[in-house]
Amino acid sequence: MQRGRWLFAVMSLVAVSAWAQVPEQAGDSEEVEAPALPELHPRTGEVVLGGGLAKMVVPESFGYLSPEEAEKVLVEVWGNPPGSKTLGMVIPSDVSVDSPEGWGVVIQYDDDGHVEDEDAAGIDYADLLEEMQGNTRDENAERVKGGYGAVELVGWAATPRYDASTRKLYWAQELGFGDSKEHTLNYNVRVLGKEGVLVLNAVASMVALPQVEKDMQQVLAFTHFQPGHRYEDFDPSTGRVAAYGVAGLVAGKVAAKAGLFKGLIAVLVAGKKVIFAGLALLVVALGKLFKRGGNDGTP
Repeated sequence: MQRGRWLFAVMSLVAVSAWAQVPEQAGDSEEVEAPALPELHPRTGEVVLGGGLAKMVVPESFGYLSPEEAEKVLVEVWGNPPGSKTLGMVIPSDVSVDSPEGWGVVIQYDDDGHVEDEDAAGIDYADLLEEMQGNTRDENAERVKGGYGAVELVGWAATPRYDASTRKLYWAQELGFGDSKEHTLNYNVRVLGKEGVLVLNAVASMVALPQVEKDMQQVLAFTHFQPGHRYEDFDPSTGRVAAYGVAGLVAGKVAAKAGLFKGLIAVLVAGKKVIFAGLALLVVALGKLFKRGGNDGTP
């Protein structure tokens, strides 16, 4: 069995001081054989995440996989490098994770501090996209020279939007890898909390965008921060403030003070070729996007 059409990308939680890079693997002639599906035990009903950080009430149309089982899917089924730190995964009940149509929502938590959202209304997302695309193209020259696959940020599959009433940020990217004709949909949701951000990242092929958008709304409806961890629970006199705002969440969460980049590591399986590529999404001219009147991100 071959998973010739499966595409997967997962947000990495490892801060690196240089662009994340994973070398290109097999040539065009190599056969890509799907591994045996590991034993999984999807759960429904109430699920507590992160030791009480958040809670999900999962309906029968979805299933929750523990962090351990999510790791099995990411590594054994979808071919990602091991070591992803997740809070688990939500998968649809009507499709197998090892099928070409399979997809899932990877759940993570960034504890970088309270993300202030004053910049949200003034972000020019068209301008931000151009800067991100330019930096990706510039970085590709060095990536190719070093023997790594090229990455293209094709554009917004869904323009970023921030709902200030629910403290939720939505956007989707269309990504291209190497010479593959099929592009990857990376649908992102960030839920702002007291001193961190709940990360929900769904990936599928571009044709699945309408279904993924619909299903992600359901996932958001049954996922919430627990009391004591909500955005409104933040105490500015004692709490930690993140070194980035809403624009930083979209652009890749560059912490200007520390110079840290948290990038997207992507795995593409297309036809008979496997390409591992680290998505170099930017260090843009962040002054106008992230400068916030002397706030250096410390309490």
